[in-house]
Amino acid sequence: MFTRASTSVLRSSVLSRAYSSGQKFGKVAVLGAAGGIGQPLSMLLKNDAAVKELNLFDIVNTPGVAADLSHISSPATVKGFVGNDQLADSLKGCDVVVIPAGVPRKPGMTRDDLFNTNAGIVKALADACAQNCPDACFLIISNPVNSTVPIFAESLKKQGVYNKNKLFGVTTLDVTRARTFISQLKGCDVNDLDVPVVGGHAGTTIVPILSRNSAGVTFTDEEREALTHRIQFGGDEVVKAKDGAGSATLSMAYAGAQFALRLLGAMNGASNVVECTFVESTVTDSPFFATPVLLGPNGVEKIHPIGNVTEYEQKIVDAAVPDLIKSVEKGVKFVKEN
Repeated sequence: MFTRASTSVLRSSVLSRAYSSGQKFGKVAVLGAAGGIGQPLSMLLKNDAAVKELNLFDIVNTPGVAADLSHISSPATVKGFVGNDQLADSLKGCDVVVIPAGVPRKPGMTRDDLFNTNAGIVKALADACAQNCPDACFLIISNPVNSTVPIFAESLKKQGVYNKNKLFGVTTLDVTRARTFISQLKGCDVNDLDVPVVGGHAGTTIVPILSRNSAGVTFTDEEREALTHRIQFGGDEVVKAKDGAGSATLSMAYAGAQFALRLLGAMNGASNVVECTFVESTVTDSPFFATPVLLGPNGVEKIHPIGNVTEYEQKIVDAAVPDLIKSVEKGVKFVKEN
């Protein structure tokens, strides 16, 4: 049921070449393109043949980033847009909009600490998207994803253009970490490893379904608990290691590009593209929840259930749902009051 993303963004070029000659969708905007995630994310997108036009927006520095990336010998044309006066132009005609905009986490901060700043940024960008590219697919990276995705949804609803099948919270980094950490621990080939990660994208709302790893490796109770905790709090590991100099930017850029390119592939006819992503869902009592999702020309084609889990994993799911509901309600409330 669950199909793993390609191990390498560069490898996705193989898929890209299969449909790029006759593809319908290929115009991508990155909002927050001059930031720590935005720059490497934009470079990875520029490097893939599936991307035909790449619009880079930020409040500063995007002309320089665009000029730099434009020298890379790949087909995509790159344009930089700077400042709110150019936001609308950066979005017109886009098929996919990737949004890493916002402030990063610093030591001691939780994703919820980012809410007051990033909530306003995401709402403003959602309003601009509603007015300039309402039919695009929107990929939300800005934290806290458990709240910013509902903020984006409510903002689009206010404008009368919400399509639940075209809004995604990017949780791919959680899957990437799960695959990497299992491979390191057990020595299995990361290139062939699948493992679904469900729930949300913050701490204990992240639920790795370790029992369904495709390599069939097993874990002691101690290994299972340590792996689960490391996957859930992998972002903290990076924030601490960077010692105040940033958060998980490079790995997030990799994961964001990975999801964007997989989605573009599905939009252009690639079959059986399944990715874990945070979408509007009825799988649990939480209005938004990440499970494996079949992607297609219209975005979400089918939302898969959580599937078989162990008692240990079910307990984590059960604990995550109330927290997710609170995060969703917080986002909805923000839009209603602003």
